[in-house]
Amino acid sequence: MNSSIKNNNINSSSLSNSLKGYIKIARFDHWIKQLFILPGSVFAIYLVGFSFSLTTFVLGIISTCLIASANYIINEYLDREFDKFHPIKSSRPVVSENLKSSIIWLEYAIFSIIGLFLAWQTSVPVFILVAALWFMGIIYNVPPIRLKEIPFIDVLSESVNNALRLLIGWFLITSTSLPPVSIIIGYWMGGTFLMTAKRFAEYRMIDDKNVAGLYRKSFKYYSEKKLLISAFFYAMVSVFFSGIFMIKYRIELLIAIPFLCGLFSYYLYICYKPDSSAQKPEKLFREKGLMIYVTLFVILLAILMIVTIPSLQHFLDPSLITVPK
Repeated sequence: MNSSIKNNNINSSSLSNSLKGYIKIARFDHWIKQLFILPGSVFAIYLVGFSFSLTTFVLGIISTCLIASANYIINEYLDREFDKFHPIKSSRPVVSENLKSSIIWLEYAIFSIIGLFLAWQTSVPVFILVAALWFMGIIYNVPPIRLKEIPFIDVLSESVNNALRLLIGWFLITSTSLPPVSIIIGYWMGGTFLMTAKRFAEYRMIDDKNVAGLYRKSFKYYSEKKLLISAFFYAMVSVFFSGIFMIKYRIELLIAIPFLCGLFSYYLYICYKPDSSAQKPEKLFREKGLMIYVTLFVILLAILMIVTIPSLQHFLDPSLITVPK
């Protein structure tokens, strides 16, 4: 009798742990990344006007979250043979627990179908963008393409999701116009910087090129120098295109450029910390200094969006410049 009860308790505990594993691989804690949608909505409201449905907006956010989880599920499942070489990711449920592949694929299908269905309820542009986000998860993770294994293409393709989130935010507000190309590229390159910085922090943490190469094939080519230089390049390109957007649509925002450069620099500083939070962007809220900087930076942007500084027009119209005689 006691043996039967003990076996039941063990089975119940095993079932509970498995359920937690299936929930964990959906990475609900990563939904915070959907905040990258909001700047697109802010730009749309500023450039086009404030007119949208709150219900549609919420559906769009939820659909993006669900598709992101679908991508995380397929990511963890297809990376299981590589993550076992990573000091931290080796403890992921798909690697360390006996999760059934059939249930994982069913979970992936459920998140994908519901996410795409909710996106369809918003608008055609949002559906296309959410479907593109879902498709990027496939070509990024699934062989034989598996873009995540190709040096430089890995970060460029992964950060396309950043640009897609910006566009989703824009089209949740309006479907009557397109966002400026300059801010799309600037946002994309900013995301590429973040993804490169993440790999830089991972590479430093693993601290063994051979082991890093077993974890991710692209790391066989990468080095700290290559990752650092490329991160610097992406940051400069992001600032360049962001500057174009600011000059064309709101010259006052140029004042924020030095602080944007400071933000990129601060992030690189974080990458050098042991077990850096840059490896897990969803944990960045623990970096109090970064959070204070970002908060002050957002406040500065909000002020510059409202306050007009006539003297800055000299940057746009040479005829306003007075040449001393």
